[in-house]
Amino acid sequence: MDPRPIGVFDSGLGGLTAVRELARLMPEEDLVYFGDTGRVPYGGRSRDILVRYARQDVAFLRTFRPKAIVIACGTVSTTALDVLQAENDVPVFGVVEPAAHAAARLTRNGRVGLIGTKASIRSGAYERVLARLRPGTQVTARACPLLVPLVEDGRSSPGDPVAETVVAEYLAPVKAAGVDALILGCTHYPLMRRIISAYMGPQAALVDVGEQCARWAKERLERDGLRNRPGHTGVHRYFVSDSTEDFSALASVFLGEDVAGGVEQIDITAY
Repeated sequence: MDPRPIGVFDSGLGGLTAVRELARLMPEEDLVYFGDTGRVPYGGRSRDILVRYARQDVAFLRTFRPKAIVIACGTVSTTALDVLQAENDVPVFGVVEPAAHAAARLTRNGRVGLIGTKASIRSGAYERVLARLRPGTQVTARACPLLVPLVEDGRSSPGDPVAETVVAEYLAPVKAAGVDALILGCTHYPLMRRIISAYMGPQAALVDVGEQCARWAKERLERDGLRNRPGHTGVHRYFVSDSTEDFSALASVFLGEDVAGGVEQIDITAY
């Protein structure tokens, strides 16, 4: 038994998709979430900048003595996971490996779609893992830089003409490729799941990277004997690097729990 919390970080709101699944799968675990809302989005940054930001995010979470850290950010997972794992003596989980395993299981025709930030697509990380897991898989990848700002602005619901237009423009070549599994390669994207699913149609199974990462983390914490004691009610704490008000409103809707008053702003540059 290990009562230490699990640390989770992302560039903004999207990592809450992982938090929601972690809380559902492991309700006894304490969670500490950091959203770097002051520097969102991460997707267009250089690798050097992303590594620096990720190190600061981890340094902050390490002040809580976590037993594991979940990188609930597709961009950091594809560009800095190896660095963070090498520098830390606690397990660090990214989203790429779990999501690629899910896509390899789900695809029937060997055609997988991938949408993500520019940095994630540029890295080629998903293609490398899929080539190892299922040789011959055809990956159609598309960078979608406008989706994160739309989600952070609360424009992710069906019927929003801007969101629907942007999704259709980005996903047109992915749909045309005949993919039957689509990796939502950024943890913000599941907030647009209904719009994306409606456009892609029922033939394309959607892979939520935050959800898959949470399941992966649960399995490994159980394997290593790092779970908290059964019956404990997990405490969730939230921190951001910008205004708490906008985050609280959107987070409360998405998580289905009131986080107003429970979000703290920190200066991430101090770490």
